[in-house]
Amino acid sequence: QVQLVESGGGLVQAGGSLRLSCSVSGIIASINAMGWYRQAPGKARELVAAISSGGVDNYADSVKGRFTISKDNAKNTVYLRMNSLKPEDTAVYYCHADIVIRDPQNVYEYWGQGTQVTVSS
Repeated sequence: QVQLVESGGGLVQAGGSLRLSCSVSGIIASINAMGWYRQAPGKARELVAAISSGGVDNYADSVKGRFTISKDNAKNTVYLRMNSLKPEDTAVYYCHADIVIRDPQNVYEYWGQGTQVTVSS
């Protein structure tokens, strides 16, 4: 069974840093892309950052220059380094991955359980 396992959330003061990790567990063929989304109370889930299998990344305008997404292909793990955190970054952060289990034509979407990030002012 394929799962995304997240870690690294917590409480931090404004201006501080956190690093989130997300690992894919289970037997898979490949990962097409991985990313991080977040959802604040009363708001829709939004894309924070994503990285393709080829290493191309993209970011929400609100986090550009502060957050960095990276991955370790050998560990099937994606990271999100968050610097200069602001209270408006407070949200539940979800890992997302597009995964090929066997047949390359069948790509499945997976989500992590979510990890809370709280930034105090």
